[in-house]
Amino acid sequence: MTVHFIGAGPGAPDLLTLRGRDIIASCPVCLYAGSLVPEAILGHCPKDAKIVNTAAMSLDDIIAEIKAAHDAGQDVARLHSGDLSVWSAMGEQLRRLKALNIPVSVTPGVPSFAAAAAALGAELTLPGLAQSVVLTRTPGRASSMPEGETLTNFAATGATLAIHLSVQNIDKVVADLTPAYGADCPVAVVYRASWPDQQIVRATLSDIAAKLGEGITRTALILVGPALAGEGFDESCLYAVDYDRRYRPQSAESPWASWSHGDD
Repeated sequence: MTVHFIGAGPGAPDLLTLRGRDIIASCPVCLYAGSLVPEAILGHCPKDAKIVNTAAMSLDDIIAEIKAAHDAGQDVARLHSGDLSVWSAMGEQLRRLKALNIPVSVTPGVPSFAAAAAALGAELTLPGLAQSVVLTRTPGRASSMPEGETLTNFAATGATLAIHLSVQNIDKVVADLTPAYGADCPVAVVYRASWPDQQIVRATLSDIAAKLGEGITRTALILVGPALAGEGFDESCLYAVDYDRRYRPQSAESPWASWSHGDD
């Protein structure tokens, strides 16, 4: 028996990996975070599967449900939204299951920041503007932030910021980022990326709070940084005609010349 943690993606049912789909189809028990995982994904469960919405359950209740399946020799598909590597609460479940000697596997999913960037048609790392993406959040009731992990510190790098779970703190986000990025820095808020009711609000740090108003208060990602403008960046060397690379050596003296001809 194995507990299969599966990243169910940002929302669109077809943004589930093939591996995730196949594992779901093989498990007689499925636990899913009902507030964020679309019911369409549950259509991959076997017809007689036990399906449990964990949205209202405590950690103790979830582990008890998994242990009951383990005792019955049943594999479990444990679905979380997005990708499991960030803000999934998988870590605390893994710790409990390890103590119970219950085997686990992890299948990644499409993260929300990637779905948001796709909705914007944006590359978040443009040469000369940003070559790093910082995934972060502001403090909330469920989780505090380590002392050094502040928006002010991250803004000083000039990287593209993907700020999760923070749209309700938009005024504080603007106040912390404006000194480093400037009031005219582009911002995009993507509400429920890839869902049918997806919304996109584009603005700058100076007017994003006003443009958001009171309509979007949760389930939204804030993207900030010069790269969002999609202007004023350098072209990558990757496709430059004079760029010496493994698959396109520029001369016989190139370190890649012998490699491209199949020599050792």
